[in-house]
This record gives sequence, structure tokens and C-alpha cells, in this order.
Amino acid sequence: MLGIGVGLALTGCATYTPLPLGSGQGAPSVMHLTAPIAAMPALALPDHRFDPSDGLDVTEVAMLAVINSPALKVKRDELGIARAQAFAAGLLPDPQLSFSEDFPGHTDAGTSSAYSLGLSEDITALLTRSSRRAAARSQAEQVNLDLLWAEWQSVAQARLLFDQVLTLRAQQARLTTELAALAPLEPSISTALRAGNLTYDSASAGLNAGADVRKRLADSAIALHQAETDLHVLLGLAPDAPLELVGTPYQTSPTPEQAQQALADLPRRRPDLLALQAGYQSQEAKLRAAVLAQFPALNIGFNTARDTSNVTTHGFSIGITLPLFDRNRGNIAIEKATRQQLKDDYEARVLDTRSDMQRLVADLATLTQQRAALAAHAQQLDTARHAAEAAWQQRLLDWPTYLAIRSNALSADLDLLDLQQQQATQAIALEALLGNTDLATAHPVSVKAATP
Repeated sequence: MLGIGVGLALTGCATYTPLPLGSGQGAPSVMHLTAPIAAMPALALPDHRFDPSDGLDVTEVAMLAVINSPALKVKRDELGIARAQAFAAGLLPDPQLSFSEDFPGHTDAGTSSAYSLGLSEDITALLTRSSRRAAARSQAEQVNLDLLWAEWQSVAQARLLFDQVLTLRAQQARLTTELAALAPLEPSISTALRAGNLTYDSASAGLNAGADVRKRLADSAIALHQAETDLHVLLGLAPDAPLELVGTPYQTSPTPEQAQQALADLPRRRPDLLALQAGYQSQEAKLRAAVLAQFPALNIGFNTARDTSNVTTHGFSIGITLPLFDRNRGNIAIEKATRQQLKDDYEARVLDTRSDMQRLVADLATLTQQRAALAAHAQQLDTARHAAEAAWQQRLLDWPTYLAIRSNALSADLDLLDLQQQQATQAIALEALLGNTDLATAHPVSVKAATP
């Protein structure tokens, strides 16, 4: 009988398979990547054909971020662990089988070998099984919703980086054009200095003009390197993989009315808040399990035995823990304190979200007004720069005044690019905080995270 039990146990054993570590080099090209529409989460990602052969637009970059982000792959692994834990929580405890045999030292008439065979089961584990299963299922749902929220954030990050890279590339182009326009001026200044027709005090403005543009160009290049690196990492691309971006940045402008409407049902729709709710439900189940575990642990078994006088007996055994000192009071106190912490954490997150949304709405209104004023100012300075170029070529304008006009126009153009990016950053951040305004009618809990 013992052999049969061991054989049955072994037939269900798992086997070991090695899993070698990868090289972590990333995809050498976007042509090696795919982004199937069916794997997209319920985001504001429209049906969009993924075709990297003509470059990546902002939607294709967001699609790649959802499917191929290394950080999201780790999140999906965490979901697999949570689901495995939920599976383990639902398993029944294995019964305990015991067998022993004794042999008499002297063989006399009427004596035989003695044995004892018993089978027992932990009843307490069965009593707390439903609570443990509920806690594990809620925990898995929390991880699933955390994954969905991470996917939403990755889409927002992809849109931000796309805009940042294009803005920095535009800055590079503007600074390169400015440097080319100043290039003929520097040799003439140097010639005048050598001839003694110009003092260094008078020439400082001209000499500093080119140096200032070159410094700005270098600073912009360093920022561009960082932004492109961040985008490569987000998409799971090798550092040297070519990255051709096409099209315009993502455009969104949530209105104050949309923000107020989204606030009304935000806790029922945004994945991170739903995840905190699922975590709280999991903790409630853990507390119920801890309360059930305070009752005496019970172990019931049945046994059969034969002594050396060849007398066979059958019986049962009951093991019970006397609740005199512990009574699981420590674990109950821990689970209660953890529940209170989760409750406060959830309420703080909702309050922070409401405050951040109000701030972003106010910031966007300010940036919109500032952008209109700065765009008009930059247009006026560009007009003045074109007029100064014509006057300078006709020798009707001195070069310090000409350089001052060019410098002011350059600063206004760069400030406008920075302001446009800042406005896009705030708008995308607000849309992410809203849980995406296009999802106002989505079913919150039924939304599933994307699978690779």
C-alpha cells in the first residue's frame, strides 16, 4: 500500500528544465519587432497598422513600448508569479501517511512482527482554505491591474520621449542654422583684431555669439543623446539600433470639463486605484484567515496496528493545539495594522491624484496663454532678424546691434520649442492621470492587461 501511494505521488511530480540567461543586447532593429493589435490593452491606441519600414510614428512607438518594454516584461513575470500563488493557495493540503514495523528480538510461539499504519489530515488548513484563495485571487487581480497601469504609463512615456526627441532635433537644426549664419562673421572679426581696427572689448560680443551657440548646440546634443537612449531602452532596442521617427508628436488637450467629469468616477476606472482596492480586498481576506487561525489547530487521523502478540487494532487519533498563550494574536494584530495602512494609502493616492489634476489643469491654462504670447513675440523677433540680415548685408547696421537682434530671435525660438514641449508634457501627464479621457465608459475591472 505504501508503495502504491509513493508511486501515485511520483506520477504527478514536476520536472526540471534549465533556462539559460540571455545576453541582454536588445533588438538590433525595429524590423525585428512586431506589435500585434490583438495584444494592445484597452488604451486610446486606435487600430493602426504597424509598419516600421517607413519609420515610426508616435502611435507605433507607443505600441512597441507596450509590447517590447523590458520593464513591462518583468511586470508580466510578476503577474505569472501572482497567478501561480493563487493556484497554490487553492490546493488542498496533502494527507500524511505513516508506517512503522517492529521485529521481536526472540521468535516465540504466537509472536509476530508488529506494524503501525496511519493516515491523517490537517483540518485547520481546510478551514482557512477559502480565505487564502480569496486573498490570493485578489492579489493576482491587483498585480494584473498594476500591469495595466504600467502599460498606460509606458504609452504616456513613449509619447513624451517621442515629443522630446523631435523637439531636441528641432533645436539642433535651429542652432546649426544659426551657427552657419554666424560663421562668416567670426573670420572678419579676427582679421580686424589682427589689423588693430577693433579692440577686444568691442569684439567680445561677436566672439561670444558663436561660442554661445556652440555651447547650446553641445548641451542640446547631450540632452538628445539621453532622450534617444531612454527611448531605445523603453522599446527594448539595442543602443546602436537606428531609430527613425516620422510624423508629428502626440496631440492632446484635456479640458477642465473633461477633468471634472473624469474625477467623478476615477476610483472606478483608473487601474492603479483599482489595484489598490484589490490589494485592500486581499488584505481583508488575509485578516479573516488570521481570525480563523486563532481557533485550535485540529489534526484528525485513522490508524491500524498489530502488536508482537499478533493482536490487530483499529482506531483514530485527534491532535488539537491548546489556545493558552499564542492564539494567533500576533498575526491578527499584524494583519489589522496592514489593512489600516492600505486604507490610508488608498485615500492618500486619491487625494494626491485630485490635487495633481487640479494643478495640471491650472498649469495648462497658464502655458496656453504663455505660448500664444511667446509665439507672437518670436514671430516679431524673426521678422526683425530678417530685416537685420538685409540691413547688415547692405552695411546699414553695425554688427553688435545685428548680433543682439539675432541672439534675441534665437532665444525666443528656443524658448518657444521648450514651451511647446512643456505644454505637451503637462497635457500627456494630465491625460494619464485621468486614466485616459477616451476610457470614461470602459468597464474598469474587466479590463485585461496586454499579454505578449
